[in-house]
Amino acid sequence: MPRKQSETLTEAELRIMNVLWLKGFGTVQLILDSLVEKPALAYNSVLTTIRVLERKGYVKHSKDGRAHVYAPLVGRDEATRSEIRHLVGRFFKNSHEQLVLNILEDQGMSTTELDRLREMLDRSGAK
Repeated sequence: MPRKQSETLTEAELRIMNVLWLKGFGTVQLILDSLVEKPALAYNSVLTTIRVLERKGYVKHSKDGRAHVYAPLVGRDEATRSEIRHLVGRFFKNSHEQLVLNILEDQGMSTTELDRLREMLDRSGAK
């Protein structure tokens, strides 16, 4: 029985998406050559992962001669928001407040970070 496909980006998928977001597009070989983080991935692993990303709707491909050129369909900001929505739904019962409180309790925040947060809250309250 095959594994259930992850709703969110796996580590390998995120590594590949980071390359595509940086470069804008690329072949499997270009993506492989651009992966600097360890552990190194094999060509077939990158190919398989990019096909999964295509099925998930994160990338599309076009043909350039015999090569497939992959490009992101989902931007980094959109993917980030999607991951946060998933996290909030899964661990915090859809409460963004609980997420923020958890972050504050876990790590604390510097004065600079708190000031930026206050500014953002003030701006969002003004809208």
